[in-house]
Amino acid sequence: MVKNFIVAFLLVFVSQAYGQCSLNDIHVTQSRTGRTVGGKPEWSVTITNWCACVQQNVQLNCKGFKTVEPVESSLLKVSGDVCLLSLGQPVWKGAIEFNYAWDTQFPLNPISSKVAC
Repeated sequence: MVKNFIVAFLLVFVSQAYGQCSLNDIHVTQSRTGRTVGGKPEWSVTITNWCACVQQNVQLNCKGFKTVEPVESSLLKVSGDVCLLSLGQPVWKGAIEFNYAWDTQFPLNPISSKVAC
């Protein structure tokens, strides 16, 4: 009886966590580092998954993205106006960080992801 209750509780918890997770749980913050690279201001980017579940195939809007400072393609792969975060690998609760250098800050807003609980 107790085992059945625990199993039912866990199933409800997992289904609620999945239902509560969305693209809105991917948060992008940017700030200037105070450094310049190639004559351009450097920007620090932190992308955090606030969801209890992992999100994979996270894509960001990176329309017009340019940088004079290389960004590891394993962190941010640019393809036209869309950037793929971590080569589509699961983004766990926590942060991914990288820097880029350009005259202006780019939005890098999340546009799609797949929640995996």
